[in-house]
Parts: sequence; structure tokens; C-alpha cells
Amino acid sequence: MKTFRGYRRPNGSIGIRNHVIVINIISELSSLTKKLAQLVPGVIPVVQQGGQAQFPEDLEQTIRTLKGTAGHPNVSATLFLGMEKDELAEEITELVHDENHHVHAIYFDKGKSVSDVLEEGKHWLENAIERSKSERMETVNITELTVGLECGGSDAWSGITANPAIGAFSDAFVGDGGTSILAETTEAIGAEHILANRAVNPEVGRKFLEIIKEYEERIKATGEDIRSANPTPGNMAGGLTTLEEKSLGCIKKGGDEILMEVVDYAESPTKKGFIFMDTPGYDVESVAGLSAGGAQIILFSTGKGSPTGSPIVPVIKIGTNPKLYELMSEHIDVNAGKIMEGLNTIEEIGEEIYGKVVETANGRTTASENHKNQEFAIWRLAETI
Repeated sequence: MKTFRGYRRPNGSIGIRNHVIVINIISELSSLTKKLAQLVPGVIPVVQQGGQAQFPEDLEQTIRTLKGTAGHPNVSATLFLGMEKDELAEEITELVHDENHHVHAIYFDKGKSVSDVLEEGKHWLENAIERSKSERMETVNITELTVGLECGGSDAWSGITANPAIGAFSDAFVGDGGTSILAETTEAIGAEHILANRAVNPEVGRKFLEIIKEYEERIKATGEDIRSANPTPGNMAGGLTTLEEKSLGCIKKGGDEILMEVVDYAESPTKKGFIFMDTPGYDVESVAGLSAGGAQIILFSTGKGSPTGSPIVPVIKIGTNPKLYELMSEHIDVNAGKIMEGLNTIEEIGEEIYGKVVETANGRTTASENHKNQEFAIWRLAETI
């Protein structure tokens, strides 16, 4: 049985990184969040653009995403930055604290100078870094690992090389007791009947078809039709010709295992095995949802070299073609283009991906980590108010 070394958190989850992060609750504090992180080496800023005035569905999604990010197993400690009497910051901090994570919030208000607040934050973060160094790792089973499955900048080779290889990995990983989460609802439209037929029971199948229908209706309400908007101009430049071609290639990342559960954006699965998460096709928002939902690693196929990363989760890039690997090898971890050259089979690249996942879980950094690619954005459902 495969194992890896991780940090056991008070709630029982396992982290493969031990990050100390600082997050702004409102977008007005974005720059101060970056400035504060720069004052303490090793601290990662997680900058988000949301505010306090949101429609209920967006507020709920923001709270769930920030809670999942701050309380993520890869995170040792989190400092929130709020403004004056910030009820949202207080609520999220309390939610994360209730799960026994190391968390704190500080507030900018007219009673303190900016320098005083930054000094207060710097002192807390320095102590959090020292505290994180005392945390010990333990050897755990691969069954405690959850891997997100994502793609971005797809081309005509995505559905032939990288995505089927990720699917081969997913089947082997789930067979070993792991959990893989396929995302991007828009990328499943046109092939939804295939995934629905793989549902473990009619209820899961109905929920999957419902999120597809709800997504299409939201897009139609704006006057657009998602089925005619895909493939995107970027996909077409990469050689994709139809929505069905794109979607059939996308869902190959999920392999052939039974669909055990469908979860909302940034929601943690309650089942093990193959899961689907309702996210948009925009890769930065989708990756943020997968990580907030508990994925400790994300596999990301790309035909155009998308550099998208995450502030808290290692993102493993799988390139679809040899030309991409030749030009952008510093951003790619696995070259699935060897399949089209006849050098490897899909199954062999799937095994290579599995090996890379275990190495990454054991601490080996990915290309996106080495380049500090730390994009973060929360999926919004309604207008900004």
C-alpha cells in the first residue's frame, strides 16, 4: 500500500504542506494583505476580491470558500484581516476556530494607525511560523489523500493524451482507496448523460443533471447560450471544434469509476471515491473551489501552458503535447505528449502521474510552487452590489 508523510491536524485531516497564510475579508485590504505577508518570510498572502455587500448566494459561497481555505489541512495557521467591526471576519474566524484550527483576526479601524495594525499582525504571524516548525509529520495511508482534477487552455490533444492519462491515474488511485474530484460543470455539458449513468444511485445522477440544468439557466438569463459559447476562441485556436468534442475529452479525467457524490462549490465530500464538484470552467475559480473543498493536490492538464497555481495546494501540470513541453517545460511537471509520439501508453503516463502525486505528497515541490503561482478567486453567482 502506498503511503506518504503528512501533518495530522486537530480535526483528523492530513496536510502535505504546513503553510501560514494571511487572508483579507474585503477587497479594500488586498494591498495591505500583501504588504503584511512580505514582513514575515514564509507567510503566503491569499488575496480575494469579494466584499461585505453580496447577494445571499454569493455571501454563502464566500464564507464556505474562505472557511475551507483557512481551515485547509495544508494550512498550519491563518490570520484574517478585517475592517473596523467586521461581522463577516468574526463569523468566519469562529467557524474555523470551532474546528480547532489555529486562526486569528485583526482589524483596521480609526482607533489604530495602519502601522500599529501591521505590527500586531507581524507579531502574530512570526509566532505562527515558529509554532508551525514544531509540528511533526507522520506516515499515513494514500487513502487519506484527495486529488482535484482540472484542465485549462485545452487543445485538440487534451482528450487524447493528458486527460485519459489523468483518468488512468484516477481509476488506480480510487481503486487504492483515494478520493478524486472532477470539476468544471460547464466542461461536462454535452457529455452529462455519460457521467449521470455512472452515478452510484438515481439520487446522485439526478443531482448531477440538476446542476447542469441550473448552470445553463443562469447563463441563459444573461442572454447567452453556453452550448453555443463553447468551445472558447482559445480552445478553437488549439484545434477543438465542437462542444461535444471538448466535453467528451474533459470528462476523461474522471476515468471510469462510479460517481459516488456530487458536491457544491467549495464543499467537502462526505464519500470516498470518484466525486464531482459544481464549479465554473474558469480555472482560477475552479481550483480555489477544489482546494477549499479539501483537495490536497490538484492535477491540471493544459494544451496551451496555463500557469494557474494555488496559494495553498500544489498544482501538478500535465502538458498535452511535446511542443508545449519543449517551449514551456519550466511550467510543466508531466509530459503526456509522449503518448502522441508513441513513446508511452496512456496507462504508463497514468503511472507516472501517480508517482508524481506521491512525490508531491511527500514534499517535492511542483513547477507552479517553484514559480510561486498563487492565483485565487471565488466563483460569484450574482451581480456585485
